[in-house]
This record gives sequence, C-alpha cells and structure tokens, in this order.
Amino acid sequence: MAPNLAIAPNALFYEHDTKHHPITDHPSDYYGQHIYTRARTYSNTGPTKSHRRLHQQHADNLRSRRLSHDEKPHAPRRFLIDVEETIRIVLEQEDTDGDFQISVTDSGPKLLSLGTATSNGYKSFDIRGTYMLSNLLQELALARDHGRQRIVLDEARLTENPVDRLSRMIKYSFWNSLTRRIDGDGLEIICADPKNRTANVKPRIYVPHGEPKMAEYYRRVAEEKPHLGLDVVVLPPKCDDPAFVKSLNDKPGILALAMQEIDDPKVKGGKTLKGIPFVVPGARFNELYNWDSYFISLGLLVDGQVEMAKGMVDHFIFEIRHYGKILNGSRSYYLCRSQPPFLTDMALQIYNQLDRSKHKENKLWLKRAIQAAIKEYHTVWMAQPRLDPETGLSRYRPDGLGIPPETEASHFTHILEPYANKHGLSILEFSELYNDGVISEPSLDEYFLHDRAVRESGHDTTYRFEKRCANLATVDLNSLLYKYEVDIATAIRDVFDDELELEEDFDLSPFPPTPQAFAKGAKMERSISRKQSSEEWFVRADFRRERIDQYLWNDNKKLYFDYDTVKKRQILYESVTAFWALWAGCASDEQAWKLVSHSMEKFEVIGGLVSGTEESRGRISLDRPNRQWDFPYAWPPHQIMTWVGLERYGYLEDAQRLAYRFLYMMTVAFVDFNGVVPEKFDAVKLSHMVDAEYGNQGVDFKMIPREGFGWMNSAYQVGLTFLTSHMRRAVAACTSPEVFFGRRDFVNGEVGAAQVYRHAESDPLGLAMENAMEHLASNATGL
Repeated sequence: MAPNLAIAPNALFYEHDTKHHPITDHPSDYYGQHIYTRARTYSNTGPTKSHRRLHQQHADNLRSRRLSHDEKPHAPRRFLIDVEETIRIVLEQEDTDGDFQISVTDSGPKLLSLGTATSNGYKSFDIRGTYMLSNLLQELALARDHGRQRIVLDEARLTENPVDRLSRMIKYSFWNSLTRRIDGDGLEIICADPKNRTANVKPRIYVPHGEPKMAEYYRRVAEEKPHLGLDVVVLPPKCDDPAFVKSLNDKPGILALAMQEIDDPKVKGGKTLKGIPFVVPGARFNELYNWDSYFISLGLLVDGQVEMAKGMVDHFIFEIRHYGKILNGSRSYYLCRSQPPFLTDMALQIYNQLDRSKHKENKLWLKRAIQAAIKEYHTVWMAQPRLDPETGLSRYRPDGLGIPPETEASHFTHILEPYANKHGLSILEFSELYNDGVISEPSLDEYFLHDRAVRESGHDTTYRFEKRCANLATVDLNSLLYKYEVDIATAIRDVFDDELELEEDFDLSPFPPTPQAFAKGAKMERSISRKQSSEEWFVRADFRRERIDQYLWNDNKKLYFDYDTVKKRQILYESVTAFWALWAGCASDEQAWKLVSHSMEKFEVIGGLVSGTEESRGRISLDRPNRQWDFPYAWPPHQIMTWVGLERYGYLEDAQRLAYRFLYMMTVAFVDFNGVVPEKFDAVKLSHMVDAEYGNQGVDFKMIPREGFGWMNSAYQVGLTFLTSHMRRAVAACTSPEVFFGRRDFVNGEVGAAQVYRHAESDPLGLAMENAMEHLASNATGL
C-alpha cells in the first residue's frame, strides 16, 4: 500500500481544468499559491539529465507518438517546474559568461526541455532561444522571491509580446521598485549612497531650518531605531553657502524632503509625520533628482500614477522654500547646485489630470507650485551669477568650492596630477590641501567652476561644455525658461483670474535685464510689493524669444547654438538640444521647418537621436576619450523633448519615426539581453554596452531586472503613445526601422558613421553582438 503524502490543508492540485491566473497578473498574484500535483514524486518537474542528453544528441528533432496525456491542442501549454533545480540548470547550461543573465552573447545551446503540467511533468516541451530562456530565468527569480519551490508556468509568459511585457514590467514592477520615502520606515533604503567615498558611512539626515516638528520626528526615529545609528543635523538658515556646503564633504547625508501629517494613536498628541513617496532614477542614483523627476513623472502620468507625480512636485516646492532651489539631487553635496528647470510644465500636466471634483483643492496646489516656480525663476535663474545681464540670457553657473565629492575617486586624476607634481605632493595630499584652501590655484578654480556648471546642466560630461560651460547661454536652458514664462503667464490668466499674490518675500529680478539694473547697490523690487499679472510674464517671454533669436539662432546653419557670454560669439557645436525650442514653443514656424528639413538628419541614426554630431564631438583617442553626452549616445530626455516638440509644430510623422527608432532599440536590447533597460544607448551600434566615462547604469542585475532606469522607463511608456497599433506590432517583432520605413538611403553623412549605419540596417542583431563581444574583450584585456 502506498504511503500517504503530507499535504498542506489548503494545497492546490493542478488539474487540466484548474483555474489559473492570467499571464499578465502581478507576480504576487501569479505566484501567490503553492502548486502540487497528483504525482508521488517531483522528479519530472524540472529538466533532467536524460532531457539534456537527448538535446545534446539532437534527438529533439525526432517525433514521438501521441499519448493520451499529451496537451490538448486547444489548451494553453503550461509547465510544471521545480524552481531551484531549473534555475541551477539554466545558469549552468546557458549562462556561459557567468553574469547571471541569458543574452545573445552567451554560447549555450539555447535549448531546454520542461515537463508539461497536464502530464505531471512526464512529457516535455522545448524552450528555445534567448528571449524564452531569459524570460524563464526571470520568472523563476520571481517565483523564488515569493518563496515558491514548484510552480505551474504558462508558456505564454515566456513568449509574451516583448512590447507588452516591458510596458507591463515598467508599470507594475519597475516604478514600485524605484519608489522611496524619507521617514522612519524608508530611511534604511534611502540613506544608502553608492557615491559616498568617505570613511564616514553613518546614516545622516539634514533637516532644514524652520522645521522643528520634522527635526523632532527624526530624533525620535533615531531613539526608537538605535540600530540605524542615525545622525540628525539641523541646517542653518542659509544652507547653500559654498563654504558651508564644502564643510559637509566629509559628512555627507540625505536631505529631508516634504512630509505629511497623519493620525497615529501611539504617539503623544495622536499625530505623526510620514514621508511623501517619490521615484528615484535607480542604480547609483538613490535620491530625488531634478530633471530626472520631470521625465519620470511623464511616465507615471501615462501609467495613471498621478498622486506619485504630484508628490514629487510637493518635494520640489519644499526644496525651493527651504534649500533655495530645486536641487540637482537631495544629498548634502548638491546644496549649491540645481539642474534644468521643468517645474511649471510638470505641475500643469499633473494639474490637468487631477480629480476635477476637487477643484478648490487642486487650484490651491497649483498656486503653491506656480508661486515656488516664480521664486526659483527670480532668485536662481534670473539672478547673478547665472544671469548674464548684457544678453538677458541665463547660464548654468552654480556656486561652489573645491572638487565635487560625488564623483569616482579617479575621475579628476588627469586634471589634478600636473598640479600635484608642481607642488611635489601626491594627488590625495594635493586634493586635501586644495579643498581646504591652503593651496590656491586660480586656473583650477576656473576648471571646477565649469565642471560644476556641466553637472548643473545635467549633461555631465560633453565636449560641448568642456572648460566653458559656466560662460554659455545655452539653447536648452533658455528654451526652458521661455516655457516657464509662458506657463506662469497662462496659469495666472486662466486659473487665477489674472492676478497672483506671492506670499514669500524675495527680490524680483529687474526687467528688462541690463548691467546697470544689476549693478552693486541697485535697488530691487520685492515680491510682496504687488500682485503678479499675466501680461508681465508674456512680455518677459517675448523678450527672451527675441534674445534667443538674436544670440542663439543661426539662420545660415539653420540651427540653434549656445552663446559664449565671455567671448561674445556662438560656439558651433551641433547639439540636439536645439530641438528643445520646439518643445518650448519659442521657434517660429519657419525656424521649425528649417530645423526639421535641414538639421534633423544630422542627429538621426538607426536608434533615434544622438546627443550631438560626430563632427562637433571631434576625434576620439586614448588622450581624448568618449564623453557620454556626445555622439554616438542617445538619451531619453532628448528623444522625448524632440517627439513632443515635433508634434507641437505639426510634424507628427517625424515624431513617430523617431519614437519608433528609439523604442526599437530598447526592445531589441530587452529581448536579446535578459530584459535590460539601461540609462542610455549607443544609438549607432544599437548597444547598451557603453564605453564612456561612467559606463552605463541599470545593467547590473542578477536574473531579472528589478528597476529598469527611471527616465528610460518613461521614454518607453511615452514613446508608445506616439506609435500606431501597426508600428507597435512591428516594434514587437523587432522590425528594423530601415525595413519598416523603407529608407535604406538614409545615412548620417559622415563616411565612418554611414558605414556603421548601413551595417546596422542590414544586420542590427549582428552589430549588437559584435559590439557586445568587443566590450567583453576590452574588459578582459583590462583585467
């Protein structure tokens, strides 16, 4: 007599007609219950040695006779899988480079046999190819996460349309994994700073002056959670003084952000504070960032997460109030630095999607956002040193002292070495003395002035800005400020009955801007002296558009260029940020036509838009390495801004074509490289394996991508809204843009790029593999 099996009381047995979760369910639901079978052994629930031996002998091509327990033709195929054993075999057999990912560069057989559920694992079916095997590895990782030893897995989850799969993962998994909160429950995750190179790794939170309840809350958290070792520091009223910020370099910490008051009966008074959630970029960027957050919010809005996006605006309002600006990032070493400003468009887009039944509440929220943007406009972007009074245009020109502490240890070695040698010191000794002000080097001061400006621009780094960024009135920044002016004017006119009272007291930037108006001792108008009207903001916008045309537009070259306010001339570096003028609406119809018909081809390659032209970047060598914001790299902000700008001026087909190119590149990488969603791409080689100073982010994961990367996630979700259903199907089939659009004559122009481009047309997968192998070989050489 057979022994009884010990089965849990709520055990679910798999039967042919067992109701199974939809394949698109969240993993917590899909893998929410243990699966059992009627078999008395689980030896057939995973790949076996005999299965692998048959594959090695190519016996998989032999047809066997149908048996009564084979799958019914009409039934969806499902597999009965032993999770740990199958993970072991997949990695052992297929992960030949040992990175815990299954990609096209792995040299395994790309073939695995799984037992079918309807036969209790007795009959098997072959899983073939990189995409199915990498999806299998990902599903097994999810099952392990949920504590499952054995699962029933739908074949459809392995063959899922890659566009649907990636979009689903972004919407239901990646955003959640990237969500953070700064409060007692979220501190352990958010305090971790991969950029902290000091010996002081103790968690530290800086609370702004004027927030006593917040300071008290964090001190209580430190007492209740002594294992954290949390250090709570209250900042002085003026916390962005350069000398003070530099003094924090060896005591880095997270900056407190906005919180909401909630009921808590366990606390005296029945109230406590809770952090407002936000989404971080991911990888080494584990804090709230400025312009990343704008593009992230666009993806959140597509995915219906309006409250999450709204909370990020609340944090920006908090930062402007307490830290004086929307910070580059919410760490102590960013206190002097901002990033490209997007607050007005971000707030207005969210406002338009808020619950219309809460009109009064929504209007008050928008009022706070617009008031904060006006303060930021006057005190940051239209104040010296960022404002150039002579042109009336603005620059990235933050305050700061010393060497940026958040960079890799060796990042400035080639810059500092000559100075260290000059003083007979090691680089480390020189760095310490220079940072402390013991050694004075004016030329090095100027270098770091421009370096900080590059970082504030968000484009760190590029030869476009090399040793001159702080002097440049850039087309991107001034297009954004034109949009600020128009947005503020429109909001005041349409939402606030053409008058808006400012509640905070600060200096208003003189208008029109002139050197005399900004001379030392000149009297400034105060913000609380009068109400704001739409007319003055429309006048400011008209003035800026005229100055953009005067200083930044080049009609001969049919392109916008940056203007050097010191050398008083345009710099002729061709940047794709010229198309930001279309997004902002400051280009005339004629200028838009010239940009699209004459200049866009300079930047368009198989994978979308590159950051700049190869000619402008110049020659690359060992002494002059690649910069990540130059040719041939493509970034989500440039794509999204151009898509929206083209659509705004009626060039929808061009926007769709560019969106198709970028999403095709993303989808091919997702299919061929274990679901990777990186920070950026080489758009000429269609590769996420980037050989630039910072490498790439979002690529270092085991078995399954957990986060993607913030703005790349958004680019996919936003880009899909531009595609027709036919284009979406073609992207899912990984149909090359040159095949889909039938434009095989479209090349970059330069001989080198054109040759690579034609090669990519004919064999994009081969090109990706070739680049991957080159990357692996170079890494091996480096070792």
